[in-house]
Amino acid sequence: QLQLVESGGGLVQPGGSLRLSCAASGFTLDYYAIGWFRQAPGKEREGVSCISTSVERTTYADSVKGRFTISRDSAKNTVYLQMNSLKPEDTAVYFCAYYRTRALCVMRTSYFETWGQGTQVTVSS
Repeated sequence: QLQLVESGGGLVQPGGSLRLSCAASGFTLDYYAIGWFRQAPGKEREGVSCISTSVERTTYADSVKGRFTISRDSAKNTVYLQMNSLKPEDTAVYFCAYYRTRALCVMRTSYFETWGQGTQVTVSS
């Protein structure tokens, strides 16, 4: 069964850091686009970052550029989202998702086939 499981969320103070993990099972992360999305209460789900494993290219939302970094560990079949300089507006449930492609990742929810269950990130003092 193809599955993604997120972990690493929690409560952090403004300016702090968290690293989210997205572990894949049932498939390997070759020729896939893996994206991180987030959804705050009352808001639509938005793309945060995406990595295309076949072309090794990354994409970031303007709101997180320079603060977040997406990366992949092939040996662990896991994608990470390192989040630094966190702000209260980063508070949301964070989801990872994938779709199969050999092209550059398109960070739109409609492209993604399978989603994880989400992990809560709360940035507050």
